[in-house]
Amino acid sequence: MQKLSEQEIQRREQRQQLLDLNINPYPSETFGVSHFSKEIKEGFEADPERYKQVTLAGRLMSRRIQGSATFAELQDAQGRIQLYLRRDDICPGEDKTLYNTVFKKILGIGDIIGVEGYVFKTQVGEISVHVTGLTVLTKALKPLPLPKTDGDGVVHDAFTDPEKRYRQRYADLVVNPHVKETFVKRTKMVNSMRQFLADREYLEVETPILQPLYGGAAARPFKTHHNTLDMTLYMRIANELYLKRLIVGGFDGVFEFSKDFRNEGMSRFHNPEFTQVELYVAYKDYDWMMNLVEEMIEKVAIDLHGTTKVQVGENVIDFQRPWKRFTMFEAIEHFTGIDISEMNEEELRKTANGLKVETDDSMGKGKLIDEIFGEHCEHKLIQPTYITDYPVEMSPLAKKHRAKEGLVERFEAICNGKEICNAFSELNDPIDQRQRFEEQLELGKRGDDEAMMLDEDFLRALEYGMPPTAGLGIGIDRLSMIMTNSNSIQDVLFFPQMKPEKKEVELTEEAAGVLQSLKKVGRTDLADLKGQAGLSNKKWDKSIKELTQKGLAKVEKTDEGLFVQITE
Repeated sequence: MQKLSEQEIQRREQRQQLLDLNINPYPSETFGVSHFSKEIKEGFEADPERYKQVTLAGRLMSRRIQGSATFAELQDAQGRIQLYLRRDDICPGEDKTLYNTVFKKILGIGDIIGVEGYVFKTQVGEISVHVTGLTVLTKALKPLPLPKTDGDGVVHDAFTDPEKRYRQRYADLVVNPHVKETFVKRTKMVNSMRQFLADREYLEVETPILQPLYGGAAARPFKTHHNTLDMTLYMRIANELYLKRLIVGGFDGVFEFSKDFRNEGMSRFHNPEFTQVELYVAYKDYDWMMNLVEEMIEKVAIDLHGTTKVQVGENVIDFQRPWKRFTMFEAIEHFTGIDISEMNEEELRKTANGLKVETDDSMGKGKLIDEIFGEHCEHKLIQPTYITDYPVEMSPLAKKHRAKEGLVERFEAICNGKEICNAFSELNDPIDQRQRFEEQLELGKRGDDEAMMLDEDFLRALEYGMPPTAGLGIGIDRLSMIMTNSNSIQDVLFFPQMKPEKKEVELTEEAAGVLQSLKKVGRTDLADLKGQAGLSNKKWDKSIKELTQKGLAKVEKTDEGLFVQITE
């Protein structure tokens, strides 16, 4: 049964009061919006005549009722604007119910209304809408988690808890409207990239999300089952192999903005569902692709910020071309002082262990090199930097280097300590590709659950002949973090993946107080916590029993004594 707060009960009663007045709290009719708050505030002084008649819609966010007149604040998609309402203006006849009852007593903060009227400037110079008509559009049944400011200007109860914000993004966007700017910039970024590629006459395409084999990257997939075909399918980890099939088919340039899925850990840099753009262009190589990426990302920075310089945390990152370049071996030697270019697998393992890099028996040469680079180099690369010429073991889909034995023609762009793109001169030799896939199968047998599968249909496509091709993948979420100065990937996803929401547990007042004290420390001596609680022995025992039985705390015996810790 749904447990309702006092405010939620009151709002349900108000909903019924509207129905009793024959006012539909959720009308179906179109409400024609003519203007938005931002354009009114920016344009009124230059052209007052244009705003003699306006209609707006949005949420009621504040009000100051002064008898027969009220100042209120309306928040729409573009911002907030002050409203001025007079009882006799919105109720010109003898019936004053709309103002006296509906507006003053039934409507509340967060309810959605439509207003019509004219724009004017108050005596204190605030551009406002003098309301002549009011329409109820939606009665909100939950109160908004609005912050409160006291007389000293201190803000209380701000909606800042990340878990609540990400889980209730709809509320976050309402009470923290600045959050919208992050997502507006993200869309502008994608549009800038899309236009850049379309202007070069590359074709935007779509490829399957459900695939019989997964490939195109080293990652663990999500798996599902198709009932009609009675077969296992995988959610794509990359769209590379399908896009390269289209290059075989005769397209000279194709790209796709795609949702991809990797069944991996979650962090502030990883979400299991993510967006990337992949691009493949025939008759080009990775040197050409490096120049294209520089040009495109430089353009994105300028389109979003008007400059190539972007503030990211404490750093100012400059995307102006050309970017710095290191080979992978050069980068490792630069940051560790160790040349690993001639080492075999055993030597690499010893070196990794000496550098305090965690290893396991499933790791081959490629994985060991990748781990050394990740631990000792990647996070130190703040300005945009290309890392080039990877070992062949790390890149089963890249073409062998034209001049350097044992390497492939691959680059990654690293920025703010994280990879933002990956690109190759694509392997188009079907015999070499088959051998690489077979090596991946062997790694899989050793326990590498990110090893690629052998895709016979893709090999068949290569046997028909794929022209020399440059390929690219850019992580849209990672690039969005940088371009919007966001600290976490969850901040650039409307609805990031979350752990299941914990059900609210009812507690006695005493147990709730003990839990609150325990939350502040996480783990403490049981006797110390009892002293803080100030409860009688009976109430203390009952409270601890209640918390442990409901899985909110656990007590453990150690050599030092009894300790209690939170389990939430």
